[in-house]
Amino acid sequence: MVTTSMSAQLGQALKIQQWLATTAESCTGGGVSAAITDIAGSSAWFDRAFITYSNEAKQEMLGVKPETLTQYGAVSEPVVQEMAKGALAHSLASISVAISGIAGPDGGTPDKPVGTVCFAWADTTGWLVAETCHFSGDRQAVRAQAVERALQGLLERLNTLQ
Repeated sequence: MVTTSMSAQLGQALKIQQWLATTAESCTGGGVSAAITDIAGSSAWFDRAFITYSNEAKQEMLGVKPETLTQYGAVSEPVVQEMAKGALAHSLASISVAISGIAGPDGGTPDKPVGTVCFAWADTTGWLVAETCHFSGDRQAVRAQAVERALQGLLERLNTLQ
C-alpha cells in the first residue's frame, strides 16, 4: 500500500531530523494520523492529531479566526494555513499538515466542487505552504487521495532539509 510505504519513509525522515509531526484534519477524519500511527514505533515521531470537523472545533482547538472562516469558508487555503499553524502552537511538533475539503457526495458548489481539498504544511522554522487539489472519485477515493497528498507534502519538506 502506498500510504504505508510513505508513512514509513516519513517516520525515517522525521527521526533523522529529530522532529515530531502533528495533523489537523477535517475531511480526512483522522486518516493521515491513522496512516502515520500504522507504523510501529511512530510514537518516536508523531505527537498528536486534531480532528476538527466543525468550524467550532477549528476555532476552539486550533485558533482559526471566525472572520477567516466567514470570509473564505472552511475549505480554503487561509483556513488550512491557520489550522497548520494552530496545530504547531498546540503541540510539541516541529511540522504539521492541515486538511479541509469536500469529500462528497454532497456539499459541493460551483466554486468548490466535490473533490476540492485544501492543504497547508507548516514547520517551526516559519515555513508555510498551501495548495488546493481537485480529486476525482467517490467519497472514499477523495479521502484516500487527500491522505496520500498530505503525507507526500510532509515528505517533500523533510527531504529538502536533509
